[in-house]
Amino acid sequence: MTQAKNGDKVKVQYTGKLEDGTVFSSSTREEPLQFTIGEGHIIPGFEQAVIGMNPGESKTVQITPEDAYGPRLDELIVVVGREQLPEKMNPALGERLQIRQTDGQTIDVTVTDVSPSSVTLDANHPLAGRDLTFDIRLLEFV
Repeated sequence: MTQAKNGDKVKVQYTGKLEDGTVFSSSTREEPLQFTIGEGHIIPGFEQAVIGMNPGESKTVQITPEDAYGPRLDELIVVVGREQLPEKMNPALGERLQIRQTDGQTIDVTVTDVSPSSVTLDANHPLAGRDLTFDIRLLEFV
């Protein structure tokens, strides 16, 4: 059988879990995930896990933050005065927002604290700093 390698376009089913077993993502009730190994559209640890697999093979892998969404960085957390927010904006704890930077690019942030005078925004990926476990099944080469 042919094993998956860099450059192969593959189709996989997966379930991603946190350390406590909570499922954060799964393709089992959706279309399988399709990607080309080595293009960098998937976290590096996931791509590495698929390399060497044969169609029909399943495995469970643990991926460290360095091979997933990176460590949590304190410099990506900012406190913004309410006067800097649009007038009618009333952000709620846990809400995901898109913020336009001065260069015109947008970044996703999570509201992590709300007070009468300020709002704390976290631009870290929600899974940054987390060890992740994936159950992966290579379905086929595409």
